[in-house]
Amino acid sequence: MSTSSSSNEFLLLSRGQWDADKSKEEIQAVIDQFYAWHQRLVSEGKFRPGCRLATGTKFVTGIGIIDGPFTESKEVIGGYWFIVASSLQEAAAIAAESPCLACGLSYEIRSIELERASAYRESNETPSRSR
Repeated sequence: MSTSSSSNEFLLLSRGQWDADKSKEEIQAVIDQFYAWHQRLVSEGKFRPGCRLATGTKFVTGIGIIDGPFTESKEVIGGYWFIVASSLQEAAAIAAESPCLACGLSYEIRSIELERASAYRESNETPSRSR
């Protein structure tokens, strides 16, 4: 008998900045709650480890390499993690339980596409005029 899993991985991008009106103590308490929440979900198999992102950046294009950062502060991506869930809806519901949401951060959840890119299949890179 085959035991196939109906779980998929979803990328969670942490966006934004802490609320300016929160004290360092309030922020640290939420950070501590986040890591406890995260560790519980990892042990339950609902999360995979991810990382915080450092502040230094480079932007690489066909014409060269440029120093960053490049996004507005409201669009800052602070870290990434992986959620294991059966659907994008379930992944979003798991992320909605994060204590960090109460202090100004938000999350973008993206399905991970395991197929290799192809110019013959629509993707994020396909120009909107061609879709």
